[in-house]
Amino acid sequence: MRAPISDSEDVEEQFYEEIEIAKVYLKSQVIIIIIGNFNAKVGDERVEDVVEPSGIGTVNERGSRLIEWFQINDFTITNTWYQNHPRQQWTWKSPSRRRNKIDYILTQKRFRTAVKTSKSLPGADCDSDHIPVCVNFR
Repeated sequence: MRAPISDSEDVEEQFYEEIEIAKVYLKSQVIIIIIGNFNAKVGDERVEDVVEPSGIGTVNERGSRLIEWFQINDFTITNTWYQNHPRQQWTWKSPSRRRNKIDYILTQKRFRTAVKTSKSLPGADCDSDHIPVCVNFR
């Protein structure tokens, strides 16, 4: 899944509608895992059951919207829950060389205890300017 780069609110709204449609089609007992480039910064401030202090930097407007969606839909960001090495925290380096975390792995809060680890994999050969993110389940 890849969030739009555009600043258009209509395009962003359509993105969230597509997530909602996919969620509706899945059964309630299925573990939903959403992996993607959300082009959003959720920051490093704890937001109860959603974001833990392993984020990077400060939240931006798209990050606020994403956090709001998580709270409404009972989702959490797995790759903010673990205190990994700093190299395993960021997922994208901007042209100005600033390290950011904008790629996330999401799951429902009720399945959070099934997550063993979640981190970025620097050095992976994936022909992208983004660092892949992985999650290990019990």
